Amino acid sequence: MITARQSRAARALLGWTQETLAEQARISLTAMKRLESENGLEVYESTRDLVRRALQANGIVLLNTDHGEGVLIVNKTR
Repeated sequence: MITARQSRAARALLGWTQETLAEQARISLTAMKRLESENGLEVYESTRDLVRRALQANGIVLLNTDHGEGVLIVNKTR
């Protein structure tokens, strides 16, 4: 599962706006804003999955360990 903080951090690494990520994930901007909200708003798991897939397709690795969460950007070989 992707968290709000991971989504914001991943966008920062990619230099993307919320609008760009919403477009890449093919979700509404409202859904994107809900996902990144720290207010505990409900978000469909399918929305989280679309965002996760869009980020991973662009070199983002989501990290979740016993010590915390984070993101990593990897260079894609072509």
